[in-house]
Amino acid sequence: MRRRTLMAVGGAALLAPASAVANGLVLPPELPDGTKQIARLMNLPGKTRLLRLTDRPPNYATPTDVFAETITPNDRFFVRYHIDAVPPPPSIDDWVLTVGGDAAVEEIRLTWNDLLDLPQIGVFAVCQCAGNRRGLAVPHVAGVQWGDGAMGCAEWRGPRLSDVLMTARIKPGAVEIRAGGADMPPVPGPPAFRKSIPLAKAMDDDTIIALTMNGAPLPLLNGYPARLVVPGWAATYWMKHLGSIEISSTPLANFWMKVAYRVPAGLFPVHQPFASQASETSAPVTELVVNSIIADPVEGGEVERLGFTVSGVAWDSGSGIGRVEVSLDGGKTWLDALLDRPLGRYAYRRFNLNTGFMRRGEYRLLSRATSNAGERQPDVLKANPGGYHNNVPRAISVTVT
Repeated sequence: MRRRTLMAVGGAALLAPASAVANGLVLPPELPDGTKQIARLMNLPGKTRLLRLTDRPPNYATPTDVFAETITPNDRFFVRYHIDAVPPPPSIDDWVLTVGGDAAVEEIRLTWNDLLDLPQIGVFAVCQCAGNRRGLAVPHVAGVQWGDGAMGCAEWRGPRLSDVLMTARIKPGAVEIRAGGADMPPVPGPPAFRKSIPLAKAMDDDTIIALTMNGAPLPLLNGYPARLVVPGWAATYWMKHLGSIEISSTPLANFWMKVAYRVPAGLFPVHQPFASQASETSAPVTELVVNSIIADPVEGGEVERLGFTVSGVAWDSGSGIGRVEVSLDGGKTWLDALLDRPLGRYAYRRFNLNTGFMRRGEYRLLSRATSNAGERQPDVLKANPGGYHNNVPRAISVTVT
């Protein structure tokens, strides 16, 4: 894609007052009452019909029905910010990415054209907030009360992070790569949002600096002009509005690494531990857990007794999805769903099940996925203070007429 095309960021305006979309609002019944009162379908600059959860900072979810397809359209892709305001889009002619740090041989400054001159890699990957489904936990925990929509799957394209790091050359003893973005606190005091990843994950061939998303420039609200893409890991590491990278010989010890986004040690399976950030009692949230969602029919829907199709998507941290089962009776019995051909090991895998004839009445539908690594969605929520990694099967109530 040529530079002229990449510069045409659609409607690169600051977050403006959103307009409400009145029809089609479906909320999970488990969400807390306060969230239900403010949740509305909204249109934002470059975005259509997202579910508002908070305005400051802006946090907007993708509606569940969008997950009937493997790829999430850019204008329906969720929005997640920790800081109060969305940074203004930079002039692409003035924008630079600084690469340095105490474990870099030299500090360099890369322009937009410099990144385009490096080999461009495409990766299909799920970008999912670690707190997805936090609002469905019982009891509720503090934080943005997300339902199912703090996630999306796209094709991300740009240079490998490893190629960018090699331009600055890495000294022996490097342990982490620190990423910084433009979303700084509006006033002094709150900690700037900075994250790090281990050197091994940074050097992975699939870890990239994305310049495009689904073949178009990154939307402003998804990180324009560049963002870090860390496939298989929670979106907290996918730094938006990327501006600086540090190659570090020491672990990052800020609030966002040492306090936030942590879970009790050993609570969730991890194939590649983040050793430099782990302690005896806790570990950072890193790899996604196996999960699935029914996108059609939707909660509270009416379906025909002659039969209907249950469809949705499943995903994990990168081993791929090997099996999805669907229950039509609240989890008493399970049927194997059909799986579409995999788009990539980090992408959603679509599933569907044709029910055949159904008697009239109320039904509770569930799906559960099993990864190629043998991990299956658990029956019981693994509770933790941050409400992370909620991957118990989600029940959908429908009426057969």
